[in-house]
Amino acid sequence: MQNQKKGLIYSITAFLIWGLLPVYWKLLASVNAIEILANRIIWALVILILILIWNKKWPELKTCLKNKKELLLLLISSIMIGLNWGIYIYAVVSGKILETSLGYYINPLLAVIIGVIFYKEKLNNLTKAALGIATIGVLVKALQFGQIPWLSLALAMTFALYGGIKKSVKAESSLGLTIETAMLAPLASAYIIYRQSIGLGAYVTENIWIILLLIGGGLATMFPLLLFSSAAKKVPMSTLGFTQYISPTIGLFLGIFIYHEQFTTGDLISFALVWLALAIYSYAISSKKSLSKNK
Repeated sequence: MQNQKKGLIYSITAFLIWGLLPVYWKLLASVNAIEILANRIIWALVILILILIWNKKWPELKTCLKNKKELLLLLISSIMIGLNWGIYIYAVVSGKILETSLGYYINPLLAVIIGVIFYKEKLNNLTKAALGIATIGVLVKALQFGQIPWLSLALAMTFALYGGIKKSVKAESSLGLTIETAMLAPLASAYIIYRQSIGLGAYVTENIWIILLLIGGGLATMFPLLLFSSAAKKVPMSTLGFTQYISPTIGLFLGIFIYHEQFTTGDLISFALVWLALAIYSYAISSKKSLSKNK
């Protein structure tokens, strides 16, 4: 029981931090979005390496690096999480926090589709209804703007694919995350060096506080992830499923009330349909009627 209480606290804290991250990235709005991403990758890797050293996990890391199948899966997952981080940062600094919120509301439902396609999971009528209602919500958004909300869908899809791939990875979470980040590091380093060489990099043009925020992006990335990983071992998945809605809800309120992004009647209808879909899906999960493995 004590472990579950700790797990719940860890989970809520992780999603609170993720929900408030737009405020952090907004402080870096003067920096090129790709450069923010590159720094996020590099400084996250530094923190992960320090964690591995502290926990003396180098032998386990070496074992992971010898498994070609694991490395291929981690390469694909690194691409997914890199794209997800990049799209999210771009959306926030571009004033599209509401689109990120919609994306992360949609994410659990897309994760269901990933489970059906790749893991042959079955859906009952409640879950099918939830997916149908969510689809209508996305279509309302598409009709409102005359185009599909690609940014929201891209965020949801990349994270859902990331989660689906990680389900097949056997490596312990901190080891897998270290390898994923290390795979992204060469491109990130090259981009940072390029930006500095042409005189446009943040380390040349920005003040010390912006530079410190860039470095702190690594901690802002890793701390909630580590909390979430710890929570996942202590609480049921249904609990994690409910707490994950904290993050996009905070994003929604930040977008409307703090950053004054436009929230139209069409947005309200679209979000309301997605919320209804999530309520149905959550009920299906809590009543143990939603998914079952196809044996």
